[in-house]
Amino acid sequence: MASPLLELQGAVFSALSQDAQLTGLIGPGKLHDLTPAELAFPYITFGRVTRHDWGTASEEGAEILFSLHVWSRKRGKAEALEVMERVTAILHDRPLALAEHHLINLRVEQEALSFNADLDAFHGSLRLRAVVEIAAG
Repeated sequence: MASPLLELQGAVFSALSQDAQLTGLIGPGKLHDLTPAELAFPYITFGRVTRHDWGTASEEGAEILFSLHVWSRKRGKAEALEVMERVTAILHDRPLALAEHHLINLRVEQEALSFNADLDAFHGSLRLRAVVEIAAG
């Protein structure tokens, strides 16, 4: 059985990379698990992920907490905030298809934006919570 973490990340990657409006904001090929060297700004990276057992005596399930990071070097917060807003529109309370699991819900729980002086870039962080269970076979 596939890991619900990998299935969820794959579904999130697919939803984000197939959205024409998001691609228009950041450009194609700008969503990464590990950021390639010399990647032009703006872009989005996958961050920390944790899984908590949410199963019962009769059903298996998990709560998955993960983050997405938006990076922008435009002056001012507008570009980063616009990208964050679009990511939220794509994912918050949206159904994503998983092969071996059923997504109960997916919610953006927290957004934050700060300036990273070392990178001379704005760093937006979105914290998401998903609840999944094994799909009925």
